[in-house]
Amino acid sequence: MAEAPETAPVVNKNKRHRKDKPWDTDDIDQWKIDPFQPTDNKAGAFTEESSFATLFPKYREKYLREVWSAVTQALDPHGIACTLDLIHGSMSVRTTRKTYDPYIILKARDMIKLLARGVAIGQAVKILNDDVACDIIKIGNVVRNKERFVKRRQRIIGPDGSTLKAIELLTQCYVLVQGSTVSVMGPYKGLKEVRRIVLDCMKNIHPIYRIKELMIKRELAKDPALATESWDRFLPKFRKKHLKTSEKTARKNERIKEKNEARKAAGLPPLEEAKEQKEKKVYTPFPPPQQPRKVDLQLESGEYFLKAHEKEAREAKKRKEKQEEVTIERRAKRAEAFVAPEEDTAPTIEEKRKRKHTEAHEGADGRKEKSKKRKKEREEDE
Repeated sequence: MAEAPETAPVVNKNKRHRKDKPWDTDDIDQWKIDPFQPTDNKAGAFTEESSFATLFPKYREKYLREVWSAVTQALDPHGIACTLDLIHGSMSVRTTRKTYDPYIILKARDMIKLLARGVAIGQAVKILNDDVACDIIKIGNVVRNKERFVKRRQRIIGPDGSTLKAIELLTQCYVLVQGSTVSVMGPYKGLKEVRRIVLDCMKNIHPIYRIKELMIKRELAKDPALATESWDRFLPKFRKKHLKTSEKTARKNERIKEKNEARKAAGLPPLEEAKEQKEKKVYTPFPPPQQPRKVDLQLESGEYFLKAHEKEAREAKKRKEKQEEVTIERRAKRAEAFVAPEEDTAPTIEEKRKRKHTEAHEGADGRKEKSKKRKKEREEDE
């Protein structure tokens, strides 16, 4: 009897065409990015010219004129031509016949963008490296109020630039806050973290929360045992949204109720209850009377027909009167400290005589009244 043929090992359908790769060893870094050399460009010179242009503010013109020779020297080895147009206030870069790297034109575009946003030439040139990327974060349209925008932008920098320095150290990025934008240079992972920190800061989430989270992550990354585990249990959990007034009131009432129950069990009087609810208004189907517009009020007072300089003079007069009132109140408040207190002076000889005379007179009257009362009592007894 013939032997049964050996069963072939079951191979996964997706891996049936895979073959052993003896040259692929563990000591090879698969993520290493080799620099692009002229020999890597097999197709030769580009058939079409690519160009990018960007505008720069007036205050950057003087600096750009001084460093433009350094910009040209940095782009020449890559075969990129650059132009500085002072009439229209723009910078432009374009490919030439010597350009061999198809991606370097995008790097040159980022470089002139950074120069326009206030980055120094020594730092902006680093964008031409393959391991460095950039991101320009727009923060001008996140907050409408000008004062609030300035405060939150200053919060990114921190006291003496301490917050900005901490962000740079933790993300390995260069960060520059300029006007209504934040320019960032560094690895892609760091750019993502910086964008998150900046936008959250403009949405009223303090950078210290993200900085603390990054510090914890950096310490956890040093432990190889935690490489395959979730780090959620180590990261701090901050409240994402503010409680509404109704939610705060409900929580406060719950705490008061718990305290009152505990005091009742201990035999103590309950605490004062929360503020009484406002009385409900009587429902009426008619809408409230329409309030006058600002223009209507100005028409009634005659302010609407005043000229611009007359309105300014009127406002200045009101402001001055208000300032005078405040000044008078402050002077009166300061003068209170210099008012002499009432002192108890020693009575004079005449005052002493009058006092003795009145005391003696009152004493005689009192004795007479007492004798009369006694006589009446005796008569009633008889």
